Amino acid sequence: MTATAAEPVTAPFRFFGLTVVRTQRLSPSLVRVVFGGEALRGFASGGRDQSCSLFLPHPGQAEPVLPPETAPDWFAAYRALPDDVRAVMRSYTVRGQRRADDGTTEVDIDFALHEDGGPACRWAQQASPGDRVVVLGPALEDNTAVRFRPPEDTDWVLMWADETALPAAAAALEWLPAGTKAKVWIEVQHPGDRLELTTAADAEITWLVRDEGAPSAVDAVRAVPAAELPEGTPYAWIAGESSCVRALRRHLVQERRFDRRRVTFVGYWRRGLSEEQLRERAGTESQDEDA
Repeated sequence: MTATAAEPVTAPFRFFGLTVVRTQRLSPSLVRVVFGGEALRGFASGGRDQSCSLFLPHPGQAEPVLPPETAPDWFAAYRALPDDVRAVMRSYTVRGQRRADDGTTEVDIDFALHEDGGPACRWAQQASPGDRVVVLGPALEDNTAVRFRPPEDTDWVLMWADETALPAAAAALEWLPAGTKAKVWIEVQHPGDRLELTTAADAEITWLVRDEGAPSAVDAVRAVPAAELPEGTPYAWIAGESSCVRALRRHLVQERRFDRRRVTFVGYWRRGLSEEQLRERAGTESQDEDA
């Protein structure tokens, strides 16, 4: 349909100013931060593994420092700001969105906590009502930052996630239609990190808990190659530490003979690299993992 003057074109992503409403500790390794604010009236999450770019202030700053939204080359202007001034940028999953009858909206973002966590982890641990952040998020529900998209002819779904991808996996499981067969592996650190996941799918969920002797992240990918998988046409979604994601993707495509177009793989982090370094390296590395 061609847009007319009565039907303005809406950009799929835009900036939203958010305010912390409350926080909730979900488990030893996860804290949920609930955001609100008038700007959220235009926020439109597509659910599942909807990602957004979250901009956080440095300690001592009242709000994140960013260039004007109208800057001709916004990202270049952002990068030109001093490292200790420009807002900390991290990618997170929109775990949930709720609209009240009065039109106000709340958005949930779950943060994975680590003893040696970076600035986003430290911010989440200290977040309190009234704290201000900015998010580059969806203004349209059907947007390219939703990657979990099983084709219509999918017979069953394979999922693998570590704790950083647990919020996305949980949201994707909630979205799956009733009766959908799913084989799911989720790796976490502590026994208390096992969350009660809600799904209407026929899901077999295996928790890999490192404190209980489960293999480390590097070796946990052995669980999938050792598993007996259902018959039929699969769709796979694997997310978490980049080296594990790549290894699993290679296994599924090269050994299990999955159609590579039916495997969604997302490296949320890489051992030994900050997100800034990961973004820079991603721009120079090939996405073809079949070599």
